[in-house]
Amino acid sequence: MSVKSERTYKIRRFLNKFFTYFYLILLSIIIIYPLLITASSAFKAGNITSFILEFSADWTMINFKRLFTETLFGKWYVNTLILAVTCMVVQVSIVTLAGYTYSRYRFFGRKQSLKFFIVVQMVPTTAALTAFFVMALLLNALDSMWFLAFLYIGGGIPMNTWLMKGYFDTVPIDLDESAKLDGAGHFRIFWQIVLPLVKPMIAVQALWAFMGPFGEYMLAKFLLRRPENYTVALGLQTFISNPFEQKVALFAAGSILIAIPICILFFMLQKHFVTGLTGGGTKG
Repeated sequence: MSVKSERTYKIRRFLNKFFTYFYLILLSIIIIYPLLITASSAFKAGNITSFILEFSADWTMINFKRLFTETLFGKWYVNTLILAVTCMVVQVSIVTLAGYTYSRYRFFGRKQSLKFFIVVQMVPTTAALTAFFVMALLLNALDSMWFLAFLYIGGGIPMNTWLMKGYFDTVPIDLDESAKLDGAGHFRIFWQIVLPLVKPMIAVQALWAFMGPFGEYMLAKFLLRRPENYTVALGLQTFISNPFEQKVALFAAGSILIAIPICILFFMLQKHFVTGLTGGGTKG
């Protein structure tokens, strides 16, 4: 290698490292800075009217206490937890069975229904709000948590079925054939042989389904009426909706509490996430 080529190589290597670390630092600032502001606002005493990053003031837990004594946050928290667990269990069960069925069996309308799933997923939620509202009126389900859970679960099925099918496709079909030769039935093949191999994607699906009700606002705002039936996303918005009575400290404290169950579930399932996220490519 000539001196000029070696010098060019070193410059390129330096620039590559420089921009890589610059990007990582910038990304860290974008992610961490809002978290620091939220934490700083949540632990400040008294009412504050804006989010300010300040660590000089004394920190206190009084805002977390006020959430449960002065507001309906405790009720909202329980509502959301019940909704999240229900959506997680039901959606993951349906998506797993559907993904296995589409991956392993050939039946009439298989390809057409998969295409239909994609078309349905393209329709934005806002375009279906009127239909959801009319459906709620017909079923007498307005202001009902079960109907909101029904919409969350139904909305997550199409795309997640595609992802589960893609992950099931990565499991060799030879395993099924070998099990059949040994006398295993369809259920045993699914439960004891194939299902353990797709646990990574199941873990990812579980986290996605669990997180949804904590952050979703539009459907909850559209369908829920009584404050005691609110989810945490809808309830926290009431703290800052009035420009003349901002409860920023309570909003920040509630935001921190929202993250706790999600973080717990994340750390319980984190060992599965990398393979689950990278292994869900779809096949025919």
